[in-house]
Amino acid sequence: MRAILLATAAAMGLAGCTTVSSEARNTPRAASAPVSDEDARVADLVARMSLERKVAQLIQPQIGSFTAEDMERYRFGSYLNGGNRGPYGDEFAPASEWLRHADEMHVASVQPMEGDEPVIPTMWGTDAVHGHTNVVRATIFPHNVGLGATRDADLIRRIGEATAVEIEVTGIDWNFSPTVAVAQDDRWGRTYESYSEDPAIVAPLGAALVEGLQGRKGEADRLGAGHVIATAKHFFGDGGTDQGVDQGEVTGDIEALKAIHAAPYPAAIAAGVESVMASFNSINGRKMHGNKELLTDVLRGELGFDGLVVGDWNGHGQVAGCTNTDCPQSLLAGLDIYMVPDEWKGLHDTLVRQVRDGTIPMTVLDEAVSRVLRVKMRAGLLDEFVKPSDRPNAGEYELLGSREHRAIAREAVAKSQVLLKNDGVLPLAEGANILVAGSAADSIAQASGGWTLTWQGGLELDNNEHFPGATSIWKGLKDAAEAGGGSAVLSADGSYTDKPDVAVVVFGEEPYAEFAGDRKDLAFRDEEGLGLLRKFEAEGVPTVAVFLSGRPMWVNRELNAADAFVASWLPGSEGAGVADVLTGAVPATGKLGFSWPATCDYGPLNGPEGALFMVGYGRALTDTSPLRRLDENCDALLAHEGAEWFVNGRFADGVIATAGSTDLPDLRGSAAGVTAIGIDRNAQEDSREIAFAPGASLTIAQEGAGSGAYRIVYRVKRRPTQPVSLTVGDVTVDLTHPFSVAAEKDWREMVITGQCAAGLGDSLTFTSQGAFSFDIATITREEVAEGTDCSF
Repeated sequence: MRAILLATAAAMGLAGCTTVSSEARNTPRAASAPVSDEDARVADLVARMSLERKVAQLIQPQIGSFTAEDMERYRFGSYLNGGNRGPYGDEFAPASEWLRHADEMHVASVQPMEGDEPVIPTMWGTDAVHGHTNVVRATIFPHNVGLGATRDADLIRRIGEATAVEIEVTGIDWNFSPTVAVAQDDRWGRTYESYSEDPAIVAPLGAALVEGLQGRKGEADRLGAGHVIATAKHFFGDGGTDQGVDQGEVTGDIEALKAIHAAPYPAAIAAGVESVMASFNSINGRKMHGNKELLTDVLRGELGFDGLVVGDWNGHGQVAGCTNTDCPQSLLAGLDIYMVPDEWKGLHDTLVRQVRDGTIPMTVLDEAVSRVLRVKMRAGLLDEFVKPSDRPNAGEYELLGSREHRAIAREAVAKSQVLLKNDGVLPLAEGANILVAGSAADSIAQASGGWTLTWQGGLELDNNEHFPGATSIWKGLKDAAEAGGGSAVLSADGSYTDKPDVAVVVFGEEPYAEFAGDRKDLAFRDEEGLGLLRKFEAEGVPTVAVFLSGRPMWVNRELNAADAFVASWLPGSEGAGVADVLTGAVPATGKLGFSWPATCDYGPLNGPEGALFMVGYGRALTDTSPLRRLDENCDALLAHEGAEWFVNGRFADGVIATAGSTDLPDLRGSAAGVTAIGIDRNAQEDSREIAFAPGASLTIAQEGAGSGAYRIVYRVKRRPTQPVSLTVGDVTVDLTHPFSVAAEKDWREMVITGQCAAGLGDSLTFTSQGAFSFDIATITREEVAEGTDCSF
């Protein structure tokens, strides 16, 4: 199998090279030890380390869960910022605060040690999956689903170089990217992180990003200035789970699974990737974080990987017999670093004890620590203890979203546009009067998707003020129209006074990440775009549909109604790249990396069988051949979707939460004395902690929600000291006693029926007379037998 995969990688040889213009980027951060000295030097360091410091090299907490004093005491080998975590509690902190935090933790990690014990600097890891997008002003590149449509390895390499420089501006060492998943079912909520359903497309693009982030093997600046440590993820099978369920089960013949899902890794390893992240999913019933046969025998043995293996967010806690604070199985299986965001102290104590009692052999611990130190050595982190702010590019804030980087992103946007239909309306004529419609047209947040400033992304970022320097699709079209002697008018609802020559309708999926984006089918339900397209069709206005999505979806109705249809994916911060293609300034060259579904059924939807458009499809602007009228029947549209109000950290369509008069999208944010933050129950931030100031109220409602009892999964950590109530419709239920009984008893269910809340209504209002907090995991509505009592 290894020979087959290596041969496949060789056949996919990467094309093209780029020149790094910045002088600083050609300056090594520090000279690494000669390769021949690596083992001896690492062995010397490990031999002089205490057991507690060795274990700390394998512990990766998240910022906000530890202090600089904790870093100095424990000497964590690494740490991360989660998708909703920024320095000093501010996820929208300016870049200078990110750099200040990097300095603070680095300084704490290199304080002198007693005796002969060596000082080992920490390193900071981040999810810069489509640019350094946790940081305001950073360039937002298209997500991988769009980049896969470019087939341009040189472009992806340049994206990696630009991203690495922007990461260095903030003093960060390590990027958890590229994702080299081979998504096999587009219902999966992480499909947009995959370049393609075809491993032959994924492999060279993933390897190119590795080279861009780290530098090419054998070149002097590799892992020097202008470069950071890269991570190929998630090993393996993340894109092959049954029914596209995130973190789910992958089943089948192991060699057949490897031929698809392990296929991109030889190319990434050949490119020199220094770290690999273990996947959440199971392979034939066994979680990857505890699978020695795959993490060690295949990844290190067959594929020859010699870097470090890092876990995913509490992924070790999902291994059979494990918890977040107790999992020797993962280390024994080949994991080197535990990503344990918050419960790091308990895990550290447990691992120390397990090495002492022989559960974990010292040789296993030393091997893992050695791999971590070897990567740090290769990155120059062990040679000179240079503060992050004193390193090349650090603090050069003008590099964030620089003109050069935005030009690369604009090129990527243009090359990723896939033209599915064109009756001749494209390219837009010079001098045309263009109406730009749809609420997404001027929304950089919606064009960017998940993993953008916040983990899930979100339309709470929809005023564009969070994206200084970025260009929405509307602004790009306006500038292009005026440059061509025409005009463009923004009208979200499609209204106009003077009839336009053409209407561009921008619509699509709202932002999401991971499990929150999992779907039962691929029917696109939001009818805003469809309504606009049909309105313009009836009024005799030619239309161009620009569809924003993290995957192909069933949009037969929209395809029928539009004169031209463009799969724009999630283009990011440079909307002018969309205008470049629509106006013909740049040719339409994008080709599908995923097959496009012809029907909206519930079965697996990738592959040629039943595809409306095959992998590789994409029209040139000159191709105006008619598209046959498509079947608009879709049973999935008739399915009842209203039972789940809040599940997996997301509200169902039409559900809103308000505190005072302020919306809290997806139950996150702070207003009128209510603060809602994401917490983990079964998956990252799938639940919420709701804190009330005295007298504060939170309302959750869905207009026209229908009938049914409310079932709420909740947890109370500390009993209330003042009255707490729930108003359901016109009835108020006293929760003070039930919450006092529930305190400190983990997750419970509350069922509110007509027995205690006659009429039920379509809203829930929680009110606390004193300072109080409780957690919510899910809210659903369901039919119960008549006379069913309420329960808490």
